[in-house]
Amino acid sequence: MRLLIQNGRVICPDQGLDRVMSVLVEDGRIAALDAEGRGDEQVIDATGKVVAPGLIDIHTQLREPGCEEDETIASGTAAALAGGYTTIACLPETDPPIDTAASVEFVRQKAARAANCNVFVIACVSKNKEGKELAELGTLSEAGAIAFSDGMASIQSSELLRRALEYSLMFGKPILHHPESIELSRGGVMHEGKTSLVLGLAGMPAEAEDVMTSRDIRLTEATHGRLHLLNISSAVSIELVRRTKLRGIHLTAGVCAINFTLTDEELRSFDADFKLNPPLRSREHVEACIAGLKFGTIDIISAGHAPRASEKKMQELDLAPFGMSSLETTLPLVITKLIEPGHLDWISALAKLTVNPAKLLGLNKGTLRVGADADLTIIDPATRWTVDPSKFKSKSCNTPLAGYAMIGRATQTIVGGEVKYERIAD
Repeated sequence: MRLLIQNGRVICPDQGLDRVMSVLVEDGRIAALDAEGRGDEQVIDATGKVVAPGLIDIHTQLREPGCEEDETIASGTAAALAGGYTTIACLPETDPPIDTAASVEFVRQKAARAANCNVFVIACVSKNKEGKELAELGTLSEAGAIAFSDGMASIQSSELLRRALEYSLMFGKPILHHPESIELSRGGVMHEGKTSLVLGLAGMPAEAEDVMTSRDIRLTEATHGRLHLLNISSAVSIELVRRTKLRGIHLTAGVCAINFTLTDEELRSFDADFKLNPPLRSREHVEACIAGLKFGTIDIISAGHAPRASEKKMQELDLAPFGMSSLETTLPLVITKLIEPGHLDWISALAKLTVNPAKLLGLNKGTLRVGADADLTIIDPATRWTVDPSKFKSKSCNTPLAGYAMIGRATQTIVGGEVKYERIAD
């Protein structure tokens, strides 16, 4: 099967490529750039659009098995396609957590049956995500896990994380860690600051993140392990990462798109859709996130997709779970909040959504090089639209962005040379 994408602005950060040209896809791979058609191929006219490598997310909760009321593998991967993602790596935020070879295989089989985007499994660091005993990392790796993480259950035991960093080196897999000192943040529902004080709500201090970030950096330095800080959101954490990189220590860091978008002022509504982890922080932290992205301290932008069924979010703020559905709004936030204001250019922004996550996970994706997998995202960079959660493909539509004005979104998502999603005007 041949597919010719013509007249688009082709941007491939992996090759430093940014110009109008055609992309020829054949038998599921990038066959040629600047190619001419021969008349027997499917043609997509991408005039006025951006043609990019397929987006990759490293922080998706698919919630199956065990929490199908929030999301299923089928609905989550459909949401990924609608958001422009051709590949996602799912965290073990399931019940039971993904800590056995059988559970890895379950997700892979269900994803294959859904036949939407590519799905890779991130398995647990510790058994049952309890942070007490290492999971069988070798067995999980053999079963197909591409990385290890306890998801949002931050590992409190320094000894366990140290051994995980050492042990995972044997398999060449990274550890993805959510830095949070539970001792400092327990019981909190929002960022601790002036707003939480005024509202009388229990706070999650930035120090809870900073303390763990500092510890994680030291353990990475001591073990020479491969650590990725999954969600950083505080100014001090970003500065710690910046200084670490200047010392030549290999460490990567990511930020959820919502953390460079909204502030803790939104909690004045007492709406549980704004209850997130990491929490929405104050303006100075939001600006630090943007600066971290701009100057290369933060390598990856993730969706932080953590859907929750509406009945769970309708509880009182202190009882409602953390999380939001975000696969379908992350790319538009990058365009609206980073590219349009001039904080990042297109090639820098797309690097954090494509080739950087691919490199972290060791995937031969995130590029439009000839011979690579034909995973592509076609983006309308100028369309203006308003977030309507009722139109989400995700099973859960909880988002703090309802009614938010956006610029740009994916129009076609191509996986393995096949158009898996095409947006119909709404």
